[in-house]
Amino acid sequence: MRIAIDAMGGDRAPDKIIQGAVESLEFLQSDDEIIVVGPEDLLHEKLGSVLSTHSNIRIEPASQVIGMDESPVEAVRQKRNSSIVRMVKLAAAGGADAIISAGNTGALVAAGVLMLDALPGVERPGIAVPIPNGHSRVLLCDAGANVQPKPAHLHQYAILASVYSQTLYGVQSPRVGLLNIGTEDEKGTALIKETRLLLEKDSGLNFIGYVEGRDIFDDQCDVVITDGFTGNVVLKVIEGMGGSLLRTLKDQLAQLPAQTADELGPIIKKTFSLYDHEEYGGALLLGVSTLFLKVHGSAGKKAIRNAVHAAKQATRHNINARISAQLSERVA
Repeated sequence: MRIAIDAMGGDRAPDKIIQGAVESLEFLQSDDEIIVVGPEDLLHEKLGSVLSTHSNIRIEPASQVIGMDESPVEAVRQKRNSSIVRMVKLAAAGGADAIISAGNTGALVAAGVLMLDALPGVERPGIAVPIPNGHSRVLLCDAGANVQPKPAHLHQYAILASVYSQTLYGVQSPRVGLLNIGTEDEKGTALIKETRLLLEKDSGLNFIGYVEGRDIFDDQCDVVITDGFTGNVVLKVIEGMGGSLLRTLKDQLAQLPAQTADELGPIIKKTFSLYDHEEYGGALLLGVSTLFLKVHGSAGKKAIRNAVHAAKQATRHNINARISAQLSERVA
């Protein structure tokens, strides 16, 4: 398996990205390969002796970088030799089986949609993000790829995310909830109401009805479906609240007697580790022919390392083949 990693994407690039790529070598078999994409001279300097001591890591040159604040489509079109575009082009040409980046989400999605083939039957790819909830995790789809979807797109996201949950997390019959402002049938926009009708008619889905935002953390469902605009807002609110809560607890611990803080510290640390997004290997862009993992922009080496592991797992379980089979059954 050949896994390409964008060395220049994210807030902590290139150092933490490269460190994660090197640490992920432990997951590889003899015929696997890590391809680090970015400026050649810089990557040679950062990787150093790793290149000579490990035969299954190499550099794919890319002289440009797409910043986190750049306009996605314009950047993809104008920076043809950026690490994002080179990485996606490599996959499109059959030179990589999976790609990983912590870079500009919009640019990654734009490049993926423009350059990669969609799986048969998929109209629009969607980003599926695993959200830790203390019990296990909930898959949120879509988290930003398609901000103006049609009901048919959301129906497909329910299928794609259900297959993901079954394949990678072993959930036999994933409970699918449709995110809404209430659980009553009369609530919601036209998009939500029309989507509900499609999900109710699909006997292959374990659709449980409408869910609210708070249900994500109450073990009400395994998959939450929404449009990309709402999903991205939900994701950022969760991340912001989690960070704020952690800072508050640290401040409170600092005011306690040393012995009490020492006793509570490990408990709090263990609790927050259950909600650590870096443990879950990033978000998968579902519906494209290449495994495409988007890692959080603040990703460190642990997130990259786990993304490589997730890519290996997804390949081992043939997730794209399973998605295609499910879509084919519904067409038939």
